[in-house]
Amino acid sequence: MGSGENKEKEKWGLDLNLSIQEEFLTGLGFQDFSGEEKEAENDRLGHYFGRGSDFRIRERDFAVETDDFTGSKRLRYTIEEKGKAKVDCGGSQVNLDFDLNLDLRGFEKDPVEGKMDTWPFEAEVLSSGPVMHDFFPDRIERNTQVENYDVSRKDIVFEQRKEIALSSVRKRQSRRKEQKLMQREIARNVAPRFAHLGPQEQMKQHKETKVKLREVDVELDDSQSPFSLALEAIKMRQTVRKGSLTGLSESFFKRVPAKAEDCNALKRDVPTLLDLSLKALAKNADAIVSLEHVPDKLRHRLSHLVSDCGVVDAHFVELLARGSPTEIRLRNISRLTEEEFAKIFSVCDTKDLTVLQLDLCGRCMPDYILRDTLARSSHRLPSLATISLKGAHRLTDIGLTQMAVSAPALQSINLSQCSLLTSQGISDFVSCFESTLRELYIDDCQNIDATIILPALKKLKCLEVLSVAGIETVCDNFVIGLVKACGINMKELGFANCVQLTDISLQTVGKNCPNLCALDLSYLHNLTDSALKHLANGCQSIRRLKLRRNDFRLCICNPASFTLPVVLGDMFISLCNLTVGSSTHDSDEAISAFLEVSGQSLDTLSVNNIHRVAHNTAISIAKCSRNLVSLDLSWCRKLTDEALGMIVDCCLSLKLLKLFGCTQITEAFLNGHSNSRVRIIGCKTGPVLEHLDALEPQENPLRYSPMTKAFADQQHIIYHLDA
Repeated sequence: MGSGENKEKEKWGLDLNLSIQEEFLTGLGFQDFSGEEKEAENDRLGHYFGRGSDFRIRERDFAVETDDFTGSKRLRYTIEEKGKAKVDCGGSQVNLDFDLNLDLRGFEKDPVEGKMDTWPFEAEVLSSGPVMHDFFPDRIERNTQVENYDVSRKDIVFEQRKEIALSSVRKRQSRRKEQKLMQREIARNVAPRFAHLGPQEQMKQHKETKVKLREVDVELDDSQSPFSLALEAIKMRQTVRKGSLTGLSESFFKRVPAKAEDCNALKRDVPTLLDLSLKALAKNADAIVSLEHVPDKLRHRLSHLVSDCGVVDAHFVELLARGSPTEIRLRNISRLTEEEFAKIFSVCDTKDLTVLQLDLCGRCMPDYILRDTLARSSHRLPSLATISLKGAHRLTDIGLTQMAVSAPALQSINLSQCSLLTSQGISDFVSCFESTLRELYIDDCQNIDATIILPALKKLKCLEVLSVAGIETVCDNFVIGLVKACGINMKELGFANCVQLTDISLQTVGKNCPNLCALDLSYLHNLTDSALKHLANGCQSIRRLKLRRNDFRLCICNPASFTLPVVLGDMFISLCNLTVGSSTHDSDEAISAFLEVSGQSLDTLSVNNIHRVAHNTAISIAKCSRNLVSLDLSWCRKLTDEALGMIVDCCLSLKLLKLFGCTQITEAFLNGHSNSRVRIIGCKTGPVLEHLDALEPQENPLRYSPMTKAFADQQHIIYHLDA
């Protein structure tokens, strides 16, 4: 050892080079001091540590404890002695407050996060206060200012801890306040969906609705309208049935069932070879090697079958995206992962793609995947005319904006069940296609406020199809403003589950939408029979009408008396003073009157769960709606076997008849009708997914105004110019 180290060891009385026996006898190897040396050492420590400090080395009595393993002697210390860090071994007393040169910076943590916070408070004090490592001679000169400190070390540590604790409390309170404000804002936005009006408010709203409806009825009190005349004839027919001609009601539904052998011959349903081949391919989609040179129509059918089987995987999607496809239609890609989607569509050639359907793509297509694949660059989809992203629950306004830049030729977009889209995002997207967008589906987008997007929708010059089903903010004012601006071009409207709508909306639709072809009014409980009157008088070209779960009631405020001559066979009957008054009538008559006026153009009709549908509706369907292709009479339990048999036998174009919940139907109808083309579902139990496509058939996009070739060529030119 050097001379400096020897001097320092002699000065402090430290000897760490001990043998094994000495270490056990003296603890840590400190040398004892004699009387004079003790006094000198105490004076020196008091000089460096401050006035009032007592470092006298006292003699202590110690208890000897024998260790079973080593036989050494150890001391028992009190709590006070342990806290002072002094060790007495063999009659020697040594102070252990010396520097071990430990770096305390690694213990500096954030006390706000609940981590270790003991050392950081003391670290600053040890760096500036009376630390023991400054007792060494070579560091004494640098810390002479320690003598001027009047505040003790404990007070400084306490003040620092107090300040940091207060700042931690302030941060925690601030964070809690922000969270409360955020939760309150979320609750304020969600509350209208679950709030219910009180009894007084409900009564007030009911009275206001009745006043509005009465004003509408008074304004349109036209006894010579087609609907009124048809309703009068139906009421007359009903009165005659209940009159003196008791046998007449039985003759209305008297028909001769087809013979059993003829029925068996006609109902023989043999699948075609193409259908069998497609089903076999769908079940073994994982073994398909290529779909090149397969027409888009067959690809579309095969894709639907594979989606129904639930086996759409990355291999099948890659087959459809291979090469330079023009159409990719997938109704369910929920099994795809983000990595598989990015790998397939990052290398897909999309310059000729016109139809893209990626329904239920929420799992595999968030915004950042969309940005790296389909919306990777401007005009990446130059020919895309229609896109369906139904169920993309991770798509936000940012991704929608990227899609608008990537596909400038869009004419139809389906954004149903995209729960993260907002009103501002829809408004910004629609503003990019004011002169081209024809179809917009935003069903069940609960974050959209209909009144906010109304100004943007009014600017769409070519809008033909709009579906806002399930958006609770859709009200009469929204429908009135939209229809007055775009009604002349409107072909299809979807208002299912828009519970605020009343007859006023249907009055505006009847006045301003003469070319309306499809209308969905399912689950609207505020409608009366006057709504059907407005539709019948104004929209006589409707082809698809859904009235599911609506309890229409006829309430004509101004009674009228009239006389009608009735001719039945060779009999002439005069019904005098037949009054249509203010009493509430059966909706069966109103639906029948609507069919008498507008039933000739219908090819799809749904009166599912309208309990009052009965014989009048059956007669009007058989008489005036013979062009029906699909008919839904589920849960209409007032219809008998004879009434249904008459409908099926008269409507020769009927291909699908839904009779779910019709427990009154017997084998007499199922085996007795003569229509070999009709497919009846719902009466007999079967596989759940067997009739999935028949229950909710998907319509083709742009079915009213398909994209012309000239428009596609124009977009190709723009794409090449930009490139």
